[in-house]
Amino acid sequence: MMIGIRELTYRIGKKELLHDLSFEVKSGELLAVLGANGAGKSTLMKLLCREINPTSGRIYFRGCDLQSYKLPELAKQRAVLSQQNTISISFLVHELVMMGRYPHFDQYPSEADVVIVRQVMVETGITHLSGRDYNTLSGGEQQRVQLARVLAQIYDCKDACLFLDEPTNGLDLRYQQQVMELARSLADRGYCVICILHDINFASRFADKILMLKEGRKVAMGAPVEVINCENIHETFSINVKLMPCEGYSCPLVIPATSNIN
Repeated sequence: MMIGIRELTYRIGKKELLHDLSFEVKSGELLAVLGANGAGKSTLMKLLCREINPTSGRIYFRGCDLQSYKLPELAKQRAVLSQQNTISISFLVHELVMMGRYPHFDQYPSEADVVIVRQVMVETGITHLSGRDYNTLSGGEQQRVQLARVLAQIYDCKDACLFLDEPTNGLDLRYQQQVMELARSLADRGYCVICILHDINFASRFADKILMLKEGRKVAMGAPVEVINCENIHETFSINVKLMPCEGYSCPLVIPATSNIN
């Protein structure tokens, strides 16, 4: 077990944002978290990343309470790609990617750090941007640079955990596909990957497990073939859908049903 959630609840005042969640994610698995806006996805991610603390319940990382880890130790074993990555100071792309290696050296990067930065830039398709000012890049290019940075952070820890908060945001279809293929390949290499997504079809294609949330509560969790059905999708998103078989894939394609609203 890489991540263990036990009866996790989070409240702000009287408002309960997450209620009594329990689940596990293993090394080598990609978990996709789905839900409408306000379902509690970002709150769950913040709890997993230790940005906020639970009201009750426990989060376990590698069998130990998440709160027992010192942050420098944790930084070498898990990395987080957030939705917002605004940077006001100018950095070259390769400098920004090298920031992912900061937890691993004191003053100067080793040759191994330099090699890792080069490798993750190749894997994320940003080598040609190496000498560019980050703030001159498009939103999609910046997202890929940030992905390279967090990948560099845990690249040499083969059973690390990677948290991705809507990683396909701002990307065109080609790079959405590339990012999800990369996330899948990382899970296949042994990483634990937890990814917030809005696209059900991407989730069903790339994830080992899907967690569906509504108003902070678990609607369903399991393999895509187990949880992708009209009932769960309607419960989660309040929308009717049609499921169409797709050649070569175990899960059907999810298509919103035609609305009769004028």
